[in-house]
Amino acid sequence: MAVDYTVIVVYLAGMLAMGWWGMRRAKSKSDFLVAGRRLGPAMYSGTMAAIVLGGASTIGGVGLGYQYGLSGAWMVFTIGLGLLALSVFFSARIARLKVYTVSEMLDLRYGGRAGVISGVVMWAYTLMLAVTSTIAYATIFDVLFDMNRTLAIVLGGSIVVAYSTLGGMWSITLTDMVQFVVKTIGVLLLLLPIAVVKAGGFGAMKAKLPTSYFDPLGIGGETIFTYVLIYTFGMLIGQDIWQRVFTARSDKTAKWGGTVAGTYCLAYAVAGAVIGTAAKVLYPKLGSPDDAFATIVKDELPIGVRGLVLAAALAAVMSTSSGALIACATVANNDIWSRLKGAVRRDGEQHDEVAGNRAFILIMGVAVIGTAIALNNVVEALTVAYNLLVAGLLVPILGGLLWKRGTVQGALASVIVGGLAVIGLMAGYGILANEPVYYGLLASLAAYVVVSLATRPTDETVLATWRERLAGRNPELASEPVPAHQ
Repeated sequence: MAVDYTVIVVYLAGMLAMGWWGMRRAKSKSDFLVAGRRLGPAMYSGTMAAIVLGGASTIGGVGLGYQYGLSGAWMVFTIGLGLLALSVFFSARIARLKVYTVSEMLDLRYGGRAGVISGVVMWAYTLMLAVTSTIAYATIFDVLFDMNRTLAIVLGGSIVVAYSTLGGMWSITLTDMVQFVVKTIGVLLLLLPIAVVKAGGFGAMKAKLPTSYFDPLGIGGETIFTYVLIYTFGMLIGQDIWQRVFTARSDKTAKWGGTVAGTYCLAYAVAGAVIGTAAKVLYPKLGSPDDAFATIVKDELPIGVRGLVLAAALAAVMSTSSGALIACATVANNDIWSRLKGAVRRDGEQHDEVAGNRAFILIMGVAVIGTAIALNNVVEALTVAYNLLVAGLLVPILGGLLWKRGTVQGALASVIVGGLAVIGLMAGYGILANEPVYYGLLASLAAYVVVSLATRPTDETVLATWRERLAGRNPELASEPVPAHQ
Protein backbone atom coordinates (compact mmCIF):
# COMPACT_ATOMS: atom_id res chain seq x y z
CA MET A 1 0.00 0.00 0.00
CA ALA A 2 3.03 2.31 0.18
CA VAL A 3 2.52 3.54 -3.40
CA ASP A 4 -1.18 4.14 -2.77
CA TYR A 5 -0.41 6.03 0.43
CA THR A 6 2.08 8.21 -1.44
CA VAL A 7 -0.52 9.09 -4.08
CA ILE A 8 -3.02 10.10 -1.41
CA VAL A 9 -0.52 12.13 0.65
CA VAL A 10 0.72 14.00 -2.43
CA TYR A 11 -2.88 14.74 -3.39
CA LEU A 12 -3.77 16.11 0.06
CA ALA A 13 -0.59 18.20 0.19
CA GLY A 14 -1.51 19.62 -3.22
CA MET A 15 -4.90 20.68 -1.93
CA LEU A 16 -3.29 22.67 0.90
CA ALA A 17 -0.76 24.23 -1.49
CA MET A 18 -3.55 25.45 -3.73
CA GLY A 19 -5.30 26.93 -0.72
CA TRP A 20 -2.17 28.93 0.02
CA TRP A 21 -1.89 30.05 -3.60
CA GLY A 22 -5.57 31.02 -3.68
CA MET A 23 -5.08 33.19 -0.59
CA ARG A 24 -2.77 35.43 -2.61
CA ARG A 25 -5.50 36.01 -5.22
CA ALA A 26 -8.38 36.68 -2.82
CA LYS A 27 -7.98 40.44 -2.40
CA SER A 28 -11.64 41.46 -2.27
CA LYS A 29 -15.03 40.13 -1.21
CA SER A 30 -15.82 39.28 -4.82
CA ASP A 31 -12.54 37.37 -5.19
CA PHE A 32 -13.08 35.49 -1.95
CA LEU A 33 -16.76 34.53 -2.39
CA VAL A 34 -17.21 34.21 -6.17
CA ALA A 35 -13.65 34.04 -7.61
CA GLY A 36 -13.96 37.61 -8.89
CA ARG A 37 -16.75 36.50 -11.29
CA ARG A 38 -13.95 35.66 -13.75
CA LEU A 39 -14.19 31.96 -14.59
CA GLY A 40 -14.11 31.03 -18.24
CA PRO A 41 -15.94 28.04 -19.81
CA ALA A 42 -13.32 25.35 -19.05
CA MET A 43 -12.83 26.18 -15.38
CA TYR A 44 -16.53 26.89 -14.86
CA SER A 45 -17.58 23.51 -16.33
CA GLY A 46 -15.00 21.60 -14.32
CA THR A 47 -15.78 23.24 -11.00
CA MET A 48 -19.55 22.99 -11.49
CA ALA A 49 -19.30 19.27 -12.26
CA ALA A 50 -17.00 18.81 -9.27
CA ILE A 51 -19.34 20.35 -6.72
CA VAL A 52 -22.49 18.48 -7.76
CA LEU A 53 -20.76 15.10 -7.99
CA GLY A 54 -19.81 14.43 -4.40
CA GLY A 55 -19.48 11.41 -2.17
CA ALA A 56 -23.18 10.57 -2.49
CA SER A 57 -22.88 10.61 -6.28
CA THR A 58 -19.75 8.45 -6.27
CA ILE A 59 -19.97 6.03 -3.35
CA GLY A 60 -23.77 6.25 -3.16
CA GLY A 61 -24.20 6.00 -6.93
CA VAL A 62 -22.13 2.82 -7.07
CA GLY A 63 -24.11 1.49 -4.09
CA LEU A 64 -27.41 2.07 -5.91
CA GLY A 65 -25.98 0.27 -8.93
CA TYR A 66 -25.05 -2.64 -6.68
CA GLN A 67 -28.57 -2.74 -5.25
CA TYR A 68 -30.71 -2.03 -8.34
CA GLY A 69 -28.49 -2.36 -11.39
CA LEU A 70 -28.49 0.17 -14.22
CA SER A 71 -31.57 1.95 -12.85
CA GLY A 72 -29.42 2.90 -9.86
CA ALA A 73 -28.14 5.69 -12.11
CA TRP A 74 -31.34 7.67 -11.60
CA MET A 75 -30.27 9.56 -8.49
CA VAL A 76 -27.16 11.06 -10.11
CA PHE A 77 -28.98 11.30 -13.45
CA THR A 78 -31.60 13.60 -11.92
CA ILE A 79 -28.80 15.76 -10.51
CA GLY A 80 -27.48 16.12 -14.05
CA LEU A 81 -30.96 16.94 -15.34
CA GLY A 82 -31.31 19.65 -12.70
CA LEU A 83 -27.99 21.18 -13.64
CA LEU A 84 -28.98 21.15 -17.32
CA ALA A 85 -32.31 22.83 -16.52
CA LEU A 86 -30.60 25.47 -14.38
CA SER A 87 -27.99 26.17 -17.05
CA VAL A 88 -30.34 26.34 -20.04
CA PHE A 89 -33.27 28.22 -18.50
CA PHE A 90 -32.04 30.26 -15.52
CA SER A 91 -28.26 30.58 -15.17
CA ALA A 92 -27.80 33.49 -17.58
CA ARG A 93 -30.34 35.60 -15.70
CA ILE A 94 -28.93 34.55 -12.33
CA ALA A 95 -25.37 35.46 -13.36
CA ARG A 96 -26.47 38.94 -14.52
CA LEU A 97 -27.92 39.77 -11.08
CA LYS A 98 -24.41 40.18 -9.61
CA VAL A 99 -25.44 39.12 -6.10
CA TYR A 100 -23.76 36.74 -3.64
CA THR A 101 -26.66 34.71 -2.21
CA VAL A 102 -30.10 33.38 -3.06
CA SER A 103 -31.58 35.53 -0.29
CA GLU A 104 -30.14 38.67 -1.89
CA MET A 105 -31.93 37.67 -5.08
CA LEU A 106 -35.20 37.32 -3.16
CA ASP A 107 -34.75 40.74 -1.56
CA LEU A 108 -34.03 42.29 -4.94
CA ARG A 109 -37.07 40.69 -6.56
CA TYR A 110 -39.60 41.26 -3.77
CA GLY A 111 -38.33 44.53 -2.33
CA GLY A 112 -36.67 43.33 0.87
CA ARG A 113 -37.75 41.58 4.08
CA ALA A 114 -37.49 38.04 2.67
CA GLY A 115 -33.79 37.59 3.36
CA VAL A 116 -33.41 36.50 6.98
CA ILE A 117 -36.06 33.75 6.98
CA SER A 118 -34.98 32.35 3.63
CA GLY A 119 -31.38 32.67 4.79
CA VAL A 120 -32.03 30.50 7.85
CA VAL A 121 -33.58 27.77 5.66
CA MET A 122 -30.70 27.94 3.18
CA TRP A 123 -28.14 27.94 6.00
CA ALA A 124 -29.67 24.75 7.47
CA TYR A 125 -29.52 23.08 4.05
CA THR A 126 -25.91 24.02 3.30
CA LEU A 127 -24.80 23.08 6.83
CA MET A 128 -26.28 19.59 6.58
CA LEU A 129 -24.90 19.16 3.07
CA ALA A 130 -21.41 20.01 4.36
CA VAL A 131 -21.89 17.67 7.34
CA THR A 132 -22.95 14.68 5.25
CA SER A 133 -20.01 15.22 2.88
CA THR A 134 -17.62 15.43 5.82
CA ILE A 135 -18.91 12.18 7.32
CA ALA A 136 -17.92 10.41 4.10
CA TYR A 137 -14.24 10.93 4.97
CA ALA A 138 -14.63 8.23 7.60
CA THR A 139 -15.43 5.62 4.93
CA ILE A 140 -12.53 6.55 2.67
CA PHE A 141 -9.86 6.90 5.35
CA ASP A 142 -11.03 3.65 6.92
CA VAL A 143 -10.26 1.89 3.63
CA LEU A 144 -6.97 3.72 3.25
CA PHE A 145 -5.51 3.65 6.73
CA ASP A 146 -7.92 1.64 8.91
CA MET A 147 -8.45 4.93 10.76
CA ASN A 148 -10.79 5.69 13.65
CA ARG A 149 -14.03 7.37 12.48
CA THR A 150 -13.61 10.55 14.54
CA LEU A 151 -9.97 10.98 13.54
CA ALA A 152 -10.86 10.46 9.86
CA ILE A 153 -13.56 13.16 10.00
CA VAL A 154 -11.23 15.59 11.77
CA LEU A 155 -8.38 14.94 9.30
CA GLY A 156 -10.46 15.21 6.12
CA GLY A 157 -12.57 18.08 7.43
CA SER A 158 -9.54 20.04 8.62
CA ILE A 159 -7.89 19.92 5.19
CA VAL A 160 -11.04 21.24 3.51
CA VAL A 161 -11.53 23.94 6.15
CA ALA A 162 -7.88 24.96 5.82
CA TYR A 163 -7.79 25.52 2.06
CA SER A 164 -11.30 27.01 2.00
CA THR A 165 -10.45 29.48 4.78
CA LEU A 166 -7.19 30.50 3.18
CA GLY A 167 -8.32 31.38 -0.30
CA GLY A 168 -12.10 31.16 -0.37
CA MET A 169 -13.63 30.49 -3.77
CA TRP A 170 -10.33 30.87 -5.59
CA SER A 171 -8.80 28.03 -3.59
CA ILE A 172 -11.95 25.94 -3.97
CA THR A 173 -12.02 26.57 -7.72
CA LEU A 174 -8.41 25.48 -8.16
CA THR A 175 -8.82 22.39 -6.01
CA ASP A 176 -12.10 21.54 -7.74
CA MET A 177 -10.40 21.58 -11.14
CA VAL A 178 -7.82 19.10 -9.88
CA GLN A 179 -10.58 17.04 -8.29
CA PHE A 180 -12.54 17.04 -11.57
CA VAL A 181 -9.54 15.69 -13.46
CA VAL A 182 -8.79 13.09 -10.77
CA LYS A 183 -12.45 11.93 -10.73
CA THR A 184 -12.57 11.69 -14.51
CA ILE A 185 -9.40 9.61 -14.71
CA GLY A 186 -10.05 7.55 -11.59
CA VAL A 187 -13.73 6.70 -12.04
CA LEU A 188 -14.53 7.00 -15.76
CA LEU A 189 -11.25 6.02 -17.39
CA LEU A 190 -9.87 3.48 -14.89
CA LEU A 191 -12.42 2.00 -12.49
CA LEU A 192 -15.29 1.69 -15.00
CA PRO A 193 -13.49 -0.43 -17.65
CA ILE A 194 -11.54 -2.44 -15.06
CA ALA A 195 -14.71 -3.30 -13.14
CA VAL A 196 -16.53 -4.45 -16.30
CA VAL A 197 -13.56 -6.57 -17.41
CA LYS A 198 -13.17 -8.14 -13.96
CA ALA A 199 -16.89 -9.01 -13.97
CA GLY A 200 -16.46 -10.83 -17.29
CA GLY A 201 -17.94 -8.19 -19.57
CA PHE A 202 -21.56 -7.19 -20.12
CA GLY A 203 -22.50 -10.62 -21.45
CA ALA A 204 -21.39 -12.35 -18.26
CA MET A 205 -23.02 -9.68 -16.12
CA LYS A 206 -26.37 -10.23 -17.86
CA ALA A 207 -26.04 -13.99 -17.48
CA LYS A 208 -25.30 -13.86 -13.74
CA LEU A 209 -27.80 -11.20 -12.60
CA PRO A 210 -31.62 -10.97 -12.66
CA THR A 211 -33.13 -9.17 -15.66
CA SER A 212 -34.35 -6.41 -13.32
CA TYR A 213 -30.73 -5.26 -13.04
CA PHE A 214 -30.87 -4.16 -16.69
CA ASP A 215 -34.32 -2.57 -16.58
CA PRO A 216 -33.94 1.25 -16.88
CA LEU A 217 -36.97 1.72 -14.59
CA GLY A 218 -36.20 -1.13 -12.22
CA ILE A 219 -35.70 1.15 -9.22
CA GLY A 220 -39.39 2.13 -9.39
CA GLY A 221 -41.39 5.02 -10.82
CA GLU A 222 -42.18 6.59 -7.44
CA THR A 223 -38.52 6.59 -6.47
CA ILE A 224 -37.55 8.23 -9.77
CA PHE A 225 -40.26 10.88 -9.31
CA THR A 226 -38.99 11.62 -5.81
CA TYR A 227 -35.43 11.95 -7.10
CA VAL A 228 -36.63 14.43 -9.71
CA LEU A 229 -38.55 16.43 -7.13
CA ILE A 230 -35.70 16.56 -4.61
CA TYR A 231 -32.50 16.57 -6.68
CA THR A 232 -33.54 18.07 -10.02
CA PHE A 233 -35.43 20.92 -8.37
CA GLY A 234 -32.83 21.13 -5.60
CA MET A 235 -30.18 21.90 -8.23
CA LEU A 236 -32.25 24.90 -9.34
CA ILE A 237 -32.21 26.70 -6.00
CA GLY A 238 -29.29 25.61 -3.80
CA GLN A 239 -26.89 28.33 -2.58
CA ASP A 240 -23.94 26.01 -3.20
CA ILE A 241 -24.93 25.75 -6.88
CA TRP A 242 -25.90 29.40 -7.34
CA GLN A 243 -22.63 30.54 -5.81
CA ARG A 244 -20.84 28.71 -8.62
CA VAL A 245 -23.10 30.37 -11.20
CA PHE A 246 -22.01 33.72 -9.75
CA THR A 247 -18.37 32.85 -10.59
CA ALA A 248 -19.03 32.78 -14.35
CA ARG A 249 -17.31 35.42 -16.45
CA SER A 250 -20.46 36.01 -18.51
CA ASP A 251 -24.02 34.79 -18.84
CA LYS A 252 -22.97 32.73 -21.89
CA THR A 253 -20.29 31.02 -19.82
CA ALA A 254 -22.89 30.17 -17.17
CA LYS A 255 -25.29 28.76 -19.75
CA TRP A 256 -23.02 26.71 -21.96
CA GLY A 257 -20.42 25.79 -19.35
CA GLY A 258 -23.20 24.50 -17.10
CA THR A 259 -24.69 22.54 -19.98
CA VAL A 260 -21.37 20.76 -20.48
CA ALA A 261 -21.15 20.02 -16.74
CA GLY A 262 -24.72 18.68 -16.69
CA THR A 263 -24.00 16.37 -19.62
CA TYR A 264 -20.89 15.12 -17.82
CA CYS A 265 -23.08 14.32 -14.79
CA LEU A 266 -25.32 12.11 -16.94
CA ALA A 267 -22.29 10.09 -18.08
CA TYR A 268 -21.02 9.87 -14.49
CA ALA A 269 -24.42 8.55 -13.37
CA VAL A 270 -24.33 5.70 -15.87
CA ALA A 271 -20.71 4.89 -15.00
CA GLY A 272 -21.49 4.59 -11.28
CA ALA A 273 -24.43 2.28 -11.94
CA VAL A 274 -22.38 0.04 -14.22
CA ILE A 275 -19.55 -0.16 -11.66
CA GLY A 276 -22.07 -1.09 -8.98
CA THR A 277 -23.61 -3.75 -11.23
CA ALA A 278 -20.17 -5.23 -11.86
CA ALA A 279 -19.51 -5.24 -8.12
CA LYS A 280 -22.73 -7.23 -7.60
CA VAL A 281 -21.34 -9.94 -9.90
CA LEU A 282 -17.99 -9.99 -8.11
CA TYR A 283 -19.30 -9.67 -4.53
CA PRO A 284 -22.94 -10.82 -4.41
CA LYS A 285 -23.26 -10.78 -0.61
CA LEU A 286 -21.78 -7.54 0.70
CA GLY A 287 -23.12 -6.34 4.05
CA SER A 288 -24.10 -2.92 2.67
CA PRO A 289 -24.48 -1.63 -0.91
CA ASP A 290 -22.38 1.42 0.04
CA ASP A 291 -19.44 -0.93 0.64
CA ALA A 292 -19.37 -1.81 -3.07
CA PHE A 293 -17.14 1.08 -4.15
CA ALA A 294 -14.48 0.60 -1.50
CA THR A 295 -14.50 -3.21 -1.89
CA ILE A 296 -14.02 -3.28 -5.64
CA VAL A 297 -11.30 -0.63 -5.44
CA LYS A 298 -9.45 -2.40 -2.65
CA ASP A 299 -9.62 -5.91 -4.09
CA GLU A 300 -9.57 -5.53 -7.87
CA LEU A 301 -7.34 -2.59 -8.76
CA PRO A 302 -3.54 -2.75 -9.10
CA ILE A 303 -1.19 -0.82 -6.83
CA GLY A 304 -0.98 2.86 -7.72
CA VAL A 305 -4.22 2.76 -9.67
CA ARG A 306 -5.96 1.90 -6.41
CA GLY A 307 -4.49 4.99 -4.78
CA LEU A 308 -5.58 7.19 -7.69
CA VAL A 309 -9.16 5.87 -7.60
CA LEU A 310 -9.37 6.33 -3.84
CA ALA A 311 -8.04 9.85 -4.40
CA ALA A 312 -10.91 10.26 -6.89
CA ALA A 313 -13.40 9.29 -4.18
CA LEU A 314 -11.70 11.70 -1.80
CA ALA A 315 -11.86 14.38 -4.50
CA ALA A 316 -15.59 13.82 -4.93
CA VAL A 317 -16.20 14.25 -1.22
CA MET A 318 -13.90 17.26 -0.87
CA SER A 319 -15.40 19.18 -3.78
CA THR A 320 -18.94 18.95 -2.40
CA SER A 321 -17.78 19.56 1.16
CA SER A 322 -15.83 22.71 0.32
CA GLY A 323 -18.60 24.08 -1.89
CA ALA A 324 -21.21 23.52 0.79
CA LEU A 325 -18.92 25.01 3.45
CA ILE A 326 -18.33 28.31 1.66
CA ALA A 327 -22.04 28.50 0.81
CA CYS A 328 -22.95 27.92 4.46
CA ALA A 329 -20.50 30.58 5.64
CA THR A 330 -21.63 33.07 2.99
CA VAL A 331 -25.28 32.70 3.98
CA ALA A 332 -24.46 32.86 7.70
CA ASN A 333 -22.46 36.07 7.29
CA ASN A 334 -24.32 37.93 4.51
CA ASP A 335 -27.91 36.86 5.07
CA ILE A 336 -28.16 36.26 8.81
CA TRP A 337 -25.40 37.84 10.88
CA SER A 338 -25.05 41.12 8.96
CA ARG A 339 -28.84 41.63 9.00
CA LEU A 340 -29.30 40.71 12.65
CA LYS A 341 -26.58 43.08 13.78
CA GLY A 342 -28.07 45.85 11.61
CA ALA A 343 -25.08 46.25 9.33
CA VAL A 344 -25.42 49.02 6.77
CA ARG A 345 -25.13 47.78 3.19
CA ARG A 346 -22.73 49.66 0.97
CA ASP A 347 -22.10 49.33 -2.75
CA GLY A 348 -18.60 48.54 -3.87
CA GLU A 349 -16.05 46.12 -2.49
CA GLN A 350 -14.66 46.40 1.03
CA HIS A 351 -11.25 44.72 1.21
CA ASP A 352 -11.55 44.13 4.96
CA GLU A 353 -14.66 42.04 4.32
CA VAL A 354 -12.34 39.21 3.30
CA ALA A 355 -11.24 38.77 6.91
CA GLY A 356 -14.84 38.57 8.10
CA ASN A 357 -15.82 35.98 5.51
CA ARG A 358 -12.67 34.00 6.24
CA ALA A 359 -13.57 33.96 9.94
CA PHE A 360 -17.06 32.69 9.13
CA ILE A 361 -15.69 29.83 7.03
CA LEU A 362 -13.45 28.83 9.93
CA ILE A 363 -16.33 29.01 12.44
CA MET A 364 -18.73 27.09 10.19
CA GLY A 365 -16.00 24.57 9.42
CA VAL A 366 -15.51 23.79 13.09
CA ALA A 367 -19.29 23.48 13.50
CA VAL A 368 -19.49 21.12 10.52
CA ILE A 369 -16.72 18.85 11.85
CA GLY A 370 -18.30 18.77 15.32
CA THR A 371 -21.75 17.97 13.93
CA ALA A 372 -20.33 15.28 11.65
CA ILE A 373 -18.68 13.55 14.60
CA ALA A 374 -21.93 13.62 16.61
CA LEU A 375 -24.22 12.53 13.76
CA ASN A 376 -24.75 8.91 12.74
CA ASN A 377 -27.43 8.72 10.06
CA VAL A 378 -26.17 10.45 6.91
CA VAL A 379 -29.16 9.62 4.73
CA GLU A 380 -31.65 11.09 7.18
CA ALA A 381 -29.64 14.28 7.57
CA LEU A 382 -29.38 14.77 3.80
CA THR A 383 -33.09 14.04 3.35
CA VAL A 384 -34.04 16.65 5.95
CA ALA A 385 -31.79 19.19 4.23
CA TYR A 386 -33.23 18.65 0.76
CA ASN A 387 -36.83 18.46 2.00
CA LEU A 388 -36.45 21.83 3.75
CA LEU A 389 -34.77 23.35 0.71
CA VAL A 390 -37.35 22.20 -1.85
CA ALA A 391 -40.49 22.66 0.27
CA GLY A 392 -39.38 25.99 1.72
CA LEU A 393 -37.60 27.82 -1.10
CA LEU A 394 -38.42 26.30 -4.50
CA VAL A 395 -41.74 28.13 -4.95
CA PRO A 396 -40.68 31.68 -3.92
CA ILE A 397 -37.47 31.46 -5.96
CA LEU A 398 -38.99 30.10 -9.18
CA GLY A 399 -42.10 32.20 -8.58
CA GLY A 400 -39.96 35.31 -8.40
CA LEU A 401 -38.25 34.41 -11.67
CA LEU A 402 -41.41 33.41 -13.54
CA TRP A 403 -44.46 35.19 -12.02
CA LYS A 404 -44.70 38.98 -11.90
CA ARG A 405 -47.66 38.94 -9.48
CA GLY A 406 -45.74 37.24 -6.66
CA THR A 407 -45.31 39.48 -3.59
CA VAL A 408 -43.00 39.59 -0.60
CA GLN A 409 -45.86 38.54 1.68
CA GLY A 410 -46.53 35.56 -0.58
CA ALA A 411 -42.84 34.64 -0.57
CA LEU A 412 -42.60 34.78 3.23
CA ALA A 413 -45.81 32.76 3.62
CA SER A 414 -44.48 30.19 1.16
CA VAL A 415 -41.18 29.76 3.03
CA ILE A 416 -42.85 29.51 6.46
CA VAL A 417 -45.79 27.28 5.46
CA GLY A 418 -43.67 24.99 3.29
CA GLY A 419 -40.94 24.67 5.91
CA LEU A 420 -43.28 24.00 8.83
CA ALA A 421 -45.41 21.61 6.74
CA VAL A 422 -42.47 19.46 5.70
CA ILE A 423 -41.11 19.33 9.28
CA GLY A 424 -44.52 18.30 10.66
CA LEU A 425 -45.05 15.73 7.90
CA MET A 426 -41.60 14.21 8.46
CA ALA A 427 -42.51 13.82 12.12
CA GLY A 428 -45.73 12.06 11.13
CA TYR A 429 -44.73 10.00 8.09
CA GLY A 430 -41.05 9.47 8.91
CA ILE A 431 -37.97 11.30 7.71
CA LEU A 432 -37.36 9.00 4.74
CA ALA A 433 -40.98 8.99 3.52
CA ASN A 434 -41.85 10.58 0.15
CA GLU A 435 -45.06 12.26 1.31
CA PRO A 436 -43.51 15.14 3.33
CA VAL A 437 -41.84 16.79 0.35
CA TYR A 438 -44.89 16.18 -1.89
CA TYR A 439 -47.41 17.78 0.45
CA GLY A 440 -44.98 20.37 1.80
CA LEU A 441 -44.33 21.63 -1.72
CA LEU A 442 -48.06 21.80 -2.47
CA ALA A 443 -48.66 23.73 0.77
CA SER A 444 -45.86 26.15 -0.14
CA LEU A 445 -47.32 26.71 -3.61
CA ALA A 446 -50.83 27.27 -2.26
CA ALA A 447 -49.59 29.79 0.33
CA TYR A 448 -47.56 31.67 -2.27
CA VAL A 449 -50.40 32.01 -4.77
CA VAL A 450 -53.18 32.78 -2.27
CA VAL A 451 -51.25 35.34 -0.21
CA SER A 452 -49.71 37.00 -3.30
CA LEU A 453 -53.15 37.47 -4.86
CA ALA A 454 -54.56 38.73 -1.55
CA THR A 455 -51.89 41.40 -1.08
CA ARG A 456 -50.86 44.48 -3.03
CA PRO A 457 -48.67 43.81 -6.10
CA THR A 458 -44.96 44.44 -5.78
CA ASP A 459 -44.09 48.10 -6.27
CA GLU A 460 -43.40 48.86 -9.92
CA THR A 461 -40.10 50.60 -9.09
CA VAL A 462 -38.89 47.40 -7.41
CA LEU A 463 -39.89 45.36 -10.46
CA ALA A 464 -38.24 47.88 -12.78
CA THR A 465 -34.96 47.59 -10.86
CA TRP A 466 -35.31 43.81 -10.92
CA ARG A 467 -35.83 43.77 -14.70
CA GLU A 468 -32.83 46.01 -15.24
CA ARG A 469 -30.60 43.74 -13.17
CA LEU A 470 -31.90 40.62 -14.94
CA ALA A 471 -31.05 42.20 -18.26
CA GLY A 472 -27.59 43.24 -17.04
CA ARG A 473 -28.31 46.89 -17.76
CA ASN A 474 -27.48 48.33 -14.34
CA PRO A 475 -23.69 48.00 -13.98
CA GLU A 476 -23.55 50.63 -11.23
CA LEU A 477 -25.48 48.23 -8.96
CA ALA A 478 -23.21 45.32 -9.69
CA SER A 479 -20.83 44.26 -6.97
CA GLU A 480 -17.75 44.75 -9.10
CA PRO A 481 -16.90 45.25 -12.78
CA VAL A 482 -16.21 42.00 -14.54
CA PRO A 483 -12.74 41.88 -16.11
CA ALA A 484 -12.57 41.00 -19.78
CA HIS A 485 -9.85 38.39 -19.30
CA GLN A 486 -9.17 35.04 -17.67
